[in-house]
Amino acid sequence: MQRCFLLIFVSIVFVLPLRAQNAVGIFAGPQASSAMYSIRHHDQAVEKKYGLQAGLTMKVPLEGIIYFTPALYYSTKGYKVTFTEPSVLPSEFAKNNDTRIHTVDAALLLNFDLGKSISHLFLQIGPALEFAIAGREKFDLNNGQSVDQKMQFSFTEYGFVTASGVLHLGYEFKDGLFLFGHYEHGLSNISNADNGPNIRHRTFGVSIGKYFRKHKG
Repeated sequence: MQRCFLLIFVSIVFVLPLRAQNAVGIFAGPQASSAMYSIRHHDQAVEKKYGLQAGLTMKVPLEGIIYFTPALYYSTKGYKVTFTEPSVLPSEFAKNNDTRIHTVDAALLLNFDLGKSISHLFLQIGPALEFAIAGREKFDLNNGQSVDQKMQFSFTEYGFVTASGVLHLGYEFKDGLFLFGHYEHGLSNISNADNGPNIRHRTFGVSIGKYFRKHKG
């Protein structure tokens, strides 16, 4: 069902609007990711991981300074957590966990151009769905052994689909080049395990992009 949603998103948001000659662009850049991680309401110490995001976007005029700017992009996420008490994930005998998660994200954003000149600041805000395509975790056990394994995405382990709120603040140049800083705040728990931890992604970084087909106006 989730893959069906992603296919519908690509078809509606990217294929059909191309006929209207809207602005189409690409973007990429480095990012740092972490997580808000708690076990039975006790916050755990989390370290950042570094990765990147890269994808496609559009800029569709709505009214005045407001535009619809959907985006579909690859994102590298993850976190390093040290446990102060047992956690169902990845194991009740684990002392820590170091993860790397690869997702395809579909964001539905509203863009507000902050200025009347062709080159201007902009603000983008809206929700996104994150579809996990792969993940790996490494952790140490209380008996001294170390484990390196694939993350399992299911209804009883890690969630295949999660949601986040997205905020972009950037600058668009008259030639279609744009720069932006982004912050993504996890709105849903990536753990599906009963009595499991509460894990919500946090991601921030910078990207550079280019619109190849400018909208009129």
